[in-house]
Amino acid sequence: QVQLVESGGGLVQAGGSLRLSCAASGRTFSSYAMGWFRQAPGKEREFVSAINWSGGSTYYADSVKGRFTISRNNAKNTVYLQMNSLKPEDTAVYYCAARYQAMARRYEEYDYWGQGTQVTVSS
Repeated sequence: QVQLVESGGGLVQAGGSLRLSCAASGRTFSSYAMGWFRQAPGKEREFVSAINWSGGSTYYADSVKGRFTISRNNAKNTVYLQMNSLKPEDTAVYYCAARYQAMARRYEEYDYWGQGTQVTVSS
């Protein structure tokens, strides 16, 4: 079992930045691909970004390309989402997720989830 705990959410003005962190349990962290999803009220859960086990491959939703950066530090069992140039439409609860080995973009393909952290971007 993998436990994930997100942190770093909050309130920020449009154009500002936030850095989300997701701390994972277990010595097998490096065997898992990690992803970030977000969900706004009344909307479906949306894929944001994913990173493979080594950090050598990443993938981003078109809506965040050029603004968000996913990274991981396996020595610290932590994955990050650096969010720059934030827009009001980025407002959502952001979830960290993990799946064994290969990256994926569909929420149903992930095995473990964090509790979520609220990101609110004011205009």
